[in-house]
Amino acid sequence: MSRGFYTPIRFQEVYTIYMKDSIVRKLIEEEKKRQKSVINLIPSENYCSKDALEALGSVFDNKYAEGYPKARYYGGNQVIDKIETLAQERALKLFGLKKGVWHVNVQPWSGANANLAVYLGLVPVGGKIMGMSLTSGGHLSHGQKVSITGKAWQPVLFSVDGVTETLDYEKVKQLAIQEKPNIIVAGFTAYPRVVDFKKFREIADACGAYLLVDMSHIAGLIAGRAYPSPFPYADVVTTTTHKTLRGPRAAMIFSRIDERELNKKIDKALFPGLQGGPHVSQIAGVAVALKEADSPVFKKYAKQVVKNAQTLAKSLQKKGWKIISGGTDSHLLLVDTWMGGVKNENGVGGVPGKEAEAMLEKEGIICNKNTIPNESRSPFDPSGIRLGSPAETTRGKKEKDFEKIAERIDVILRGVKIKRK
Repeated sequence: MSRGFYTPIRFQEVYTIYMKDSIVRKLIEEEKKRQKSVINLIPSENYCSKDALEALGSVFDNKYAEGYPKARYYGGNQVIDKIETLAQERALKLFGLKKGVWHVNVQPWSGANANLAVYLGLVPVGGKIMGMSLTSGGHLSHGQKVSITGKAWQPVLFSVDGVTETLDYEKVKQLAIQEKPNIIVAGFTAYPRVVDFKKFREIADACGAYLLVDMSHIAGLIAGRAYPSPFPYADVVTTTTHKTLRGPRAAMIFSRIDERELNKKIDKALFPGLQGGPHVSQIAGVAVALKEADSPVFKKYAKQVVKNAQTLAKSLQKKGWKIISGGTDSHLLLVDTWMGGVKNENGVGGVPGKEAEAMLEKEGIICNKNTIPNESRSPFDPSGIRLGSPAETTRGKKEKDFEKIAERIDVILRGVKIKRK
């Protein structure tokens, strides 16, 4: 395994276990083997360090800690208070935030829970949530109808421009003024370009809405100074910790401290409103990851993530594949494999995203099918695939490696023979 920008990923060390349950032990070994043998291009996945995994499996998992530091519902939380406070301090430091100006809650179990807590705390049930549509790159928890966020609240969805496949901020502003949402979500799960957070602030001010930035995908890039920060403009910022931030699977909520008491409302919404006791071992793992991210080597890693994604996009583009929006400014890219598919020597071209995902996985390249702007197919069998560079960059790959990956992808997908529906 090639050396990454921090503790090298040696699966035999990181995942060594001594377990009496032979069935579970075997399944863990199978997954270890699978992870070690594939090229992982899922942009929402990464490999956290041995230290973070050790914290994740620590004795902290034995403790119930309902409540917040110095305000628990159980005894025996002296050490728990220390680890949660440490995670909070490291989170604020990593993103250059002043204590007393910003508050951070490190208890959310996941990103969707974090977003849900923000809505529950700040938006009346039945109020309006304005977010990016799914086909344009938004997340289910940004007000999509299939999510509780689109059922308990009224969704107002904006889309990218049909031609440029990028955000048209003036159109978003017009929609916001017309609909007057309670909160606007500036964030994505499959939008490759830099988001102009200043313009979103202006849009939120124009309609009197809160501005929530979901930076789950780009948190590591922001921490590594490879992507603009949303903190000067947002009221609330949510993030997961396991994508580009390279920690365990968890989430955080940052909120401004002012007369609006956003932090108190959101804390109360998360607990007792949504969750019970926090997963303290998760918080410990996050604390480890935050320290690792606050380093020069992580900044180097974050910049390399962007370089690698751009190399992958340009390499596929040169081979004739349509890259949504023409490229990427971040860690991910979308490829139109259906209408933008390359024809093979027999004149056959175009493969649905589901088929493309399966063909690549058969050859050891893991990605995910994904909807694209102007989507004409089902979300279960969409027109494109989503590719990302974080995981393989952690494993030490650079631009030349991603050029080779692009070649492999091209060869695999060119060989597909399928009739258009």
